[in-house]
Amino acid sequence: MSGLRRELAAWRAALMFFTRWPVRSNTPWDPRSLEHAVAWFPLVGALVGILAALVWWLAVVVLNLPPLIGSGLSLAATVLFTGAFHEDGWSDMCDGFGGAHTKERTLEIMKDSRVGAFGVVGLVLMLGLKWIAVASLPLDRVMVALVVMHMASRGASCLLMLGLRYAAEEGKAKPLATNPGRGRLSWAIFTGFAPLLLLPGGPVVALTVFAATLFMRAIVKKRLDGYTGDCLGATQQFAELAGYLALLAWMS
Repeated sequence: MSGLRRELAAWRAALMFFTRWPVRSNTPWDPRSLEHAVAWFPLVGALVGILAALVWWLAVVVLNLPPLIGSGLSLAATVLFTGAFHEDGWSDMCDGFGGAHTKERTLEIMKDSRVGAFGVVGLVLMLGLKWIAVASLPLDRVMVALVVMHMASRGASCLLMLGLRYAAEEGKAKPLATNPGRGRLSWAIFTGFAPLLLLPGGPVVALTVFAATLFMRAIVKKRLDGYTGDCLGATQQFAELAGYLALLAWMS
């Protein structure tokens, strides 16, 4: 397979895995595409962020709805577009890390499809804080912030993977983590974090997102000595929120 065709296949794999976008292709499916897909995570984030920004613009600018409503509709659009993929990971990680103390029991709880009290509370807090944070941003900064934070938070997930192994014996994200390659991970981290410099106080916001990622990394390394797909989704959510809060703090 040529380099261009390999990257197109990797891009399609990333879209299929992380969104509900209907992807059609005449090329046969190659499982190795998932291994290569990591390089395209931030670009998937850009697509999600553009959708969020467009919905916010239609609500607030075109329909003249309050920013709080626009923020909520924007958030709902991203959840629908991604199938709540990352939110589910955050909820599962809250349940697993809040309800257990050993690696084995933590993984067991995270694998359970049922949502416990820690997961519900964590999800409500995460969605609520992101909703209010975006609604509190200056109107002329919201659209850029949405795109950039969705990119950076996917780069944060890639940073979590760097140097750690997949902790579970099986899992939906394991094919992605089998052999992503340091070069692809490094590229994804760079393309995810670099757009943060477009924001006011960009270096401070970038350092905040980086610190939030290192915090998540320390937690999963201590408990699991590695990561799972849920940990990647949880890191995306935590890093996105950290970025919004850092931007708000800088601009206040």
